Amino acid sequence: MSQDQAAALPADTQLEKVRARYGLLAVVISNLAIVAVALFGVWRLGGDKSVIVGILTAAFTAMSSMTTAYLGIKAVSNTARSIALGRQNAALASAPPVSAPPVSAPPAAAPPAAGPPGQPAP
Repeated sequence: MSQDQAAALPADTQLEKVRARYGLLAVVISNLAIVAVALFGVWRLGGDKSVIVGILTAAFTAMSSMTTAYLGIKAVSNTARSIALGRQNAALASAPPVSAPPVSAPPAAAPPAAGPPGQPAP
């Protein structure tokens, strides 16, 4: 793993933490808004049981749908991220090590002549 990849890993982890924190905060705030609207609707209706049941059922459905959608999307996102990181790490581990190019030997000198100088070799 290169130094840039090692430095990017904690930054990615920190980014995922921030996304998870604010995503959950958005879900909680929207659920509280749904509860507030449902309570206001129940208060304004003042006692009609069938309408109150309808409002509370709709509020519960909206809250559970939103929370389930957030958790489902988050789970799929985390799974996809871990698969991608696993493949990336596997590719890095299976790659052959980078080696220096082979050093070529200097050219060999010609063998010396077998006879006295000036005479052809047999």
